[in-house]
Amino acid sequence: MIGRVSQTDPGAAKRAEGNKMTGFVGSIEKQTLNNTYFRQVLFTGKHAQLVVMCLQPGEEIGAEVHANVDQFFRIEQGEAEFVFDDRDEKLMRDGDAIVVPAGTRHNVANTSKTAPLKLYTIYSPPNHPDGTVHKTKAEAEASEAAKRH
Repeated sequence: MIGRVSQTDPGAAKRAEGNKMTGFVGSIEKQTLNNTYFRQVLFTGKHAQLVVMCLQPGEEIGAEVHANVDQFFRIEQGEAEFVFDDRDEKLMRDGDAIVVPAGTRHNVANTSKTAPLKLYTIYSPPNHPDGTVHKTKAEAEASEAAKRH
């Protein structure tokens, strides 16, 4: 079962060669829709990283800049406001994708007051330690403050 990852077994993709991750194979749509964690790394390679996210109603990622990391987002469920460089705003919905070039200040906010926002993102190169799981935004912020991502 290489690359099929679940919330109860986030390390499942690592089994083919001991602890070496061999890739991700599976339904990214189902994985994203089933995810209830703020952030869960599904795959980390040398040049890219696949992460599923769930933002609660009204929640946002928080403005950030990745100096050397390009980032791709795809919305699977919900509606999000993307803000670039604190001025350019884009409303995105189910099925929409966006690429944020390295060095761009950006934020993603769930515009719903009742429903979670489900999305996945690809960082290139990787941005978080392999296997990172943050159940809540508060947990993610605490980890980042401690520089554990």
